[in-house]
Amino acid sequence: MDLYSAARRLNRPFVFSSEASRQALSIGDHGLIGDGFSAALVRADGTIDWLCFPRFDSPSVFAALLDEKRGGSTSVSPVQYPFETLQRYDPDTNVLETLFRVQDGKGTIRLTDYMPWTDDPRSAVHEVHRRIQCVEGEALVKVVFDPRFEYGRAETRFDTPLSRSAVARSATGESLVAVLGGIGSWEPRPEGGVQAVLPLKAGEREWMVIGWNAFESESILAYRPYDSLRNTRRRWRDWVRQLHYDGPWRHHVVRSALLLKLLMYAPTGAMVAAPTTSIPEWIGGVRNWDYRYTWTRDSAMAVRAANLLGCTREAREYFHFVRDTLERDRKLHIMYAIDGGRVPDEQTLDELEGYRRSKPIRIGNGARDQLQLDTAGALMDAAYVYERGGGSLTARGWRRLREVVDTVAATWTEPDHGIWEPRAGKRHNVHSKLMSWLALHRGTQLAPLFGEQPARDRWQQAAEALHAELCIRGLDRAGKRFVAAYDHEHPDAALLLLPIHGFLPPSDERVLRTVKWIRDELGEGPYVYRYRADDGIGGEEGAFVLCGFWLAEALAMAGELDEAQQVFVAHAEASNHLGLLSEEIDPATQALLGNFPQAFSHLGLINAAARIDLALRLRDEGSPRVPEVQIER
Repeated sequence: MDLYSAARRLNRPFVFSSEASRQALSIGDHGLIGDGFSAALVRADGTIDWLCFPRFDSPSVFAALLDEKRGGSTSVSPVQYPFETLQRYDPDTNVLETLFRVQDGKGTIRLTDYMPWTDDPRSAVHEVHRRIQCVEGEALVKVVFDPRFEYGRAETRFDTPLSRSAVARSATGESLVAVLGGIGSWEPRPEGGVQAVLPLKAGEREWMVIGWNAFESESILAYRPYDSLRNTRRRWRDWVRQLHYDGPWRHHVVRSALLLKLLMYAPTGAMVAAPTTSIPEWIGGVRNWDYRYTWTRDSAMAVRAANLLGCTREAREYFHFVRDTLERDRKLHIMYAIDGGRVPDEQTLDELEGYRRSKPIRIGNGARDQLQLDTAGALMDAAYVYERGGGSLTARGWRRLREVVDTVAATWTEPDHGIWEPRAGKRHNVHSKLMSWLALHRGTQLAPLFGEQPARDRWQQAAEALHAELCIRGLDRAGKRFVAAYDHEHPDAALLLLPIHGFLPPSDERVLRTVKWIRDELGEGPYVYRYRADDGIGGEEGAFVLCGFWLAEALAMAGELDEAQQVFVAHAEASNHLGLLSEEIDPATQALLGNFPQAFSHLGLINAAARIDLALRLRDEGSPRVPEVQIER
């Protein structure tokens, strides 16, 4: 059996009969590579159609994802149609391989894509390496290099003459260099950019290196791609060896951990919510947001997930990022730029047509100025997990956290915008009250470590008052189940966190009725919508992947392990061919929606996998105890 046939038995192929069939690829038909500073989306046909250099939040150099004609891209693909491809990650790495079968089975090409990575922010080179190998038969391969700076808005010019090195420059002087090895040379391309056509036979290979503001060299050896590939593979595998999870879904958990590491901005420890902007939550809709920033609640979830997996360094860096930004600003924000600065003003890019013609395209994020009272609870939960997981809060850091809890004690009675960032004004969101209670509760648990008994007593009193109020005003008129907000009568999937955060036991009748209500009203099969009420934005959206994992956790805590596993598996297997998840999913078609890949979704997967695995072990041991996920020391 040949290489391609063997690989085909393990994965589904993508079939391309024409250029149009390639452009029909969706957001889910991508893999991700990165270097701890930025990340590139690689389509199943060998096209990189999204890359911002040199940082996640920099303007794009390739943005064909948002506009095939104006956005710019770089690609490696067979010249002749039809051809098939298979994609996979080199095991336990973020090195991506695309296998092409061409010329009616007469040739097989393997494309290896990666960005050099060492887990050391001081050694970043901001390069993309692409190795093109003919492993069987022969094939004619076309390589295209067509960058468009500033989201396709700036003019791109190429230095001449062209040979093995092509230098694209922007009007501001930034450059992107593409260097080929010894087989091909660049030529101008009528529709823009440059291209090279490579006749390859079995055993032959070509390298392409793309570098940001790199030195210009005629020799591919100057970039040492062979050494870089070996080092990158080894570093990723060394990193994976630290992961503690050995439960039944290790494949999904390891891939999620590798993805989250890719989304971590190495110099600060910040984690972007996603590496993309404006991928719609419903095709043709207006729910298109820029997620290339870091949310405090995401970082809190990351601290917990990293501790569960044994990634103590990453847990420390996630927490230190939020702690240090709080130290500088003295005010807790819901989101930050990846360097700890302020998120840019929200603006729209009218020049690009949008992903599948979905507009507007946004950069910056207007939700940065919202009041979201749940953020303090996320931070204090992260501080508690950090301390319990072997970290050590400093006296100076504690003073800042104490200020946060004091603020919660003074403001928990106020309305806010809530976790989902609606644009319909403030209300008394039950989830926000829950997280305010959690902030006070975690404060009472941490205060004795610093001799803060008066503060502990004060916060305990506030927590009890909040708990009592929420158990009255947070219920529906019949007093049987929790609602999205005071004086409202509709559900919200964020209520699934009530047992998860320990506000009430998972066996409490009000909690059980609330979970059932959410499944009845917001569920579609195993999937869950966030809510169905008007949020001031308009337009449809898909089921929210994170909420599905919350549901799996809540079911496991209630002892419904079969149901919990079914919900978990449905969401884990809704990932794409590489194990990557977006923000939302269309329950009818299984299509992935929203920015991709999404940190929230993979964090939810890790936490749910750990919760269910623990519940299964306790059941097998005959323990009646409710599963509380333990944090490693």
